[in-house]
Amino acid sequence: MSLASWFRWNEPPSRISQRNPTEMVVETLMMELSWQIKQAEKQQRERENEYRKIKTGVDYGWLVSYPKQSYDISPGERLQLEDMCTKIHPSYCGPVILRFRQVVAEYEPEAQEVSRLFRSVLQEAAEKIKEEEEAKKLAKQWNTKNRTSLSLTTFKSRSRISPFISDIKTISEDVERGTQPNRRVWSMPEFRNTKDF
Repeated sequence: MSLASWFRWNEPPSRISQRNPTEMVVETLMMELSWQIKQAEKQQRERENEYRKIKTGVDYGWLVSYPKQSYDISPGERLQLEDMCTKIHPSYCGPVILRFRQVVAEYEPEAQEVSRLFRSVLQEAAEKIKEEEEAKKLAKQWNTKNRTSLSLTTFKSRSRISPFISDIKTISEDVERGTQPNRRVWSMPEFRNTKDF
């Protein structure tokens, strides 16, 4: 047993929880990008082999050795993509990966095109997040605005409904007096100001 394995064994298991969620999102999305690039390279080699097989009629695929160096995005582009990944909320990480896989499956891109598709998926997700944040902000403003306007217009007027006051006119009084009733609707209670009491 080596000394290095002993030190690894003593390390605390909670190393992952100490990381920032944004860093984890960036790392996860960039790992997905590199995996999709490798898959695109593999599919590209398979397509080339199929083309050679059809062209020559013979399969020499077992003789072909592929270079270990594969396509990699430039450091500048990597930094830009990582910056875009920081704008993705952790709850959107899974949907972004699913959308990216869907787009890659739909277009079957070359390895060089995968990063452009990834960028477009990130932009789409960032726009969606921005729209949802704006909608939440507007809803919050609307709720706050409505709450204040409703509190101002709450029915706290000085008018009161007084259905049992003795001076309320009824149809029977008018009939007994022989007078013509007013134009008022008799089924409605009479509203009076509190100043009258």
